Amino acid sequence: MQAEEVKQVLEQQLEGCTAYTEGEGCDFSVTVVGEVFAGLSPVKKQQLVYGCLSEQIASGAIHAVTIKTYTPEQWAALS
Repeated sequence: MQAEEVKQVLEQQLEGCTAYTEGEGCDFSVTVVGEVFAGLSPVKKQQLVYGCLSEQIASGAIHAVTIKTYTPEQWAALS
């Protein structure tokens, strides 16, 4: 699996979100930015992203994923 494929899966399933992905093979780091994360606990944010990738994780296409999530406001504050 390629980073671009992971990006496409996340952006298709998390409407209005932008995903930034790095990695190759079965080990990826993803940063996802979207309003959907506003008000969610860190665990709920992780679960939301894992849910989008559950098929790829179950098939072994993704073995390890590091997730960071931000609202657009939080993302802008980092820049």
